[in-house]
Amino acid sequence: MGNFQGKRGLILGVANERSIAWGIAQELHARGAELAFTYVNEAIEKRLRPLAAELGVTRMYPCDVQKDSDLDALKVSISQEWDGIDFVVHAIAYAEKEDMTCKIRDIRRSGFQLALDVSAYSLIGVCGRFAELLAARKGAVLSLTYLGAERVVPHYNVMGIAKAALEASVRYLAYDMGEQGVRVNAISAGPIKTLAASGIPHFKDMLNAFAEKAPLRRTVTQEDVAKAAAFFLSDDSLGVTGEISYVDAGFNIVGF
Repeated sequence: MGNFQGKRGLILGVANERSIAWGIAQELHARGAELAFTYVNEAIEKRLRPLAAELGVTRMYPCDVQKDSDLDALKVSISQEWDGIDFVVHAIAYAEKEDMTCKIRDIRRSGFQLALDVSAYSLIGVCGRFAELLAARKGAVLSLTYLGAERVVPHYNVMGIAKAALEASVRYLAYDMGEQGVRVNAISAGPIKTLAASGIPHFKDMLNAFAEKAPLRRTVTQEDVAKAAAFFLSDDSLGVTGEISYVDAGFNIVGF
């Protein structure tokens, strides 16, 4: 299942070995995919290069998704290498720590705009640039979200609002790009110890509560999400688009 021999794709958002995007990259590589990575700055590039080397990835491109010029340059670079792509993994989100710890009513306009720009609009910006390359191979786009988009999760704050915008964007992009045969989906993953999660106050308490209350009585792993990602990016899911699918040990079904 999920054979990626002869398939190639772009992954945005690998920050280090704990990134969900890194788990997805490992899974897709193991199934035969040819990959390209992006990095936002020199610090991330320094962490990413040895990881890329592990998978034999040589295509690495700078890209700050807040800059249209970077997105345009990324499109040009990929177009020069490939005449089409099979998948794009969008694993990018950011909010200032102070905007995740303050009261929602006290969030600064600039902090709100930053979270929405990086975490939600970036998906639209990426899809706009790569629509034709994806259409050429009837490709798929996958983003990552979290339950805080639908329910109030203490300390998630502005990121929950940004993820709600991301999920709506997934549905509208799925409709918009469907006529070209391009599928757009998202995985709502349970909490995992990542670089991004380290900025969420009381994250350890969240993990403990999650494992106690989730039907499977455990947290989820990079591998759990990566295997689900492979399904949504493969030909096994050709009839699936616009979906927000939970990989959270069943936590989302439980009420208290």
